[in-house]
Amino acid sequence: MAEITGSDDNGVQIDLISGERMDELASMEKIRMILDGVHEGNIVILEEGLTPEEESKLIEVTMSEINPDGFNGIEIETYPKSQTGGGGFLGRLMGKEETKKLTVIGPANQIETLHKDESLISALVSRR
Repeated sequence: MAEITGSDDNGVQIDLISGERMDELASMEKIRMILDGVHEGNIVILEEGLTPEEESKLIEVTMSEINPDGFNGIEIETYPKSQTGGGGFLGRLMGKEETKKLTVIGPANQIETLHKDESLISALVSRR
């Protein structure tokens, strides 16, 4: 995991988490690691994203932790990486879900999605 931190306490920390690191964790460990980072005001970027079930559980756990005086939720944006090689259309036709996708997660009050398409997520991140 790489961390990029601003030079002062008002900077925005970005946690870039590799697919290898996420593969080592159980689903609830992934969710807890993501939410712990976001609770601290960090932006979390997952190299390979979450499964649909993990993403649903992340949203469920997030909703249970929302507090009017503190944590106000997450903003999450995902897009698939382009795949070269087998799988493609036939894989989708056979019902295989591809989890290799980039996911950006951050505090709802700090991250605003400006633009999203198949190859780009553009976000505005405010300081704490």
